[in-house]
Amino acid sequence: MNEKALIDDEHFEHTLRSEHTEIISPENIVYEKPGTLLDVDMHYCPGCGHGVVHRLLAEVIDEMEIQSEVIGVAPVGCSVLAYNYLNIDMSEAAHGRASAAATGIKRVLPEKYVFSYQGDGDLAAIGTGETIHTCNRGENILIIFINNGIYGMTGGQMAPTTLEGMKSTTSPFGRNVSTMGAPLKITELVAQLPGTQYVTRQSVHKPGNVRKAKKAIQKGFELQKQGGGTCFVEIVSNCPSNWKMTPIESNHWLEDNMLPFYPLGDIKTPNGRK
Repeated sequence: MNEKALIDDEHFEHTLRSEHTEIISPENIVYEKPGTLLDVDMHYCPGCGHGVVHRLLAEVIDEMEIQSEVIGVAPVGCSVLAYNYLNIDMSEAAHGRASAAATGIKRVLPEKYVFSYQGDGDLAAIGTGETIHTCNRGENILIIFINNGIYGMTGGQMAPTTLEGMKSTTSPFGRNVSTMGAPLKITELVAQLPGTQYVTRQSVHKPGNVRKAKKAIQKGFELQKQGGGTCFVEIVSNCPSNWKMTPIESNHWLEDNMLPFYPLGDIKTPNGRK
């Protein structure tokens, strides 16, 4: 930076602070990086919803003041490096086994807030058994489930959540229900189990939806402290790289195709089904 540019920047900052002091004040802050979110570059593809959900997790943890009391479990998949971004205790589990690992942690440390953070290929495919039995036992943990309808990290293969007709590297002509089976709505499935107390499906593709997703995550933590069973928060997300779309196109595609099949909203609450 040359000397003139440096002087101009200093002059601008001085003017801003001297003339608009009433604006630059703590009560007027509308955006601030959560303290629990580490200041490092993320590996997620541009436009991916994972980074948004990480931020929501960090905001909820900060606002609830539970940073030293929360433990997360991330398995294999796009979420595997979550421990690089969240300044909390984290454990890594084998592919699909995050809810089982979280169960062990919670039973040994019942006073801690414990959550697993899993993708659809992990939770709804190789981890189907662990997921179902964790929820059926009513383990007092929060499961955060990112559903982008595809295996993201390993090359874009068809997942249990891939929509009918949706193309992937292993279904290049689109998912054929007659030979590949129908997409699995595992969130509705676990809502039927007596061990779950709060089951919801949200998204982060629009600001309003981001706020609702944050409230759902916070509710999952709050209910965990009260006990009563498993909390399960699905986030319908996009995968621009494997869907072969721009971030904006992928958000539109999500709204037009994913949400009609995976409708948003609470499916089960402690006060009864919705």
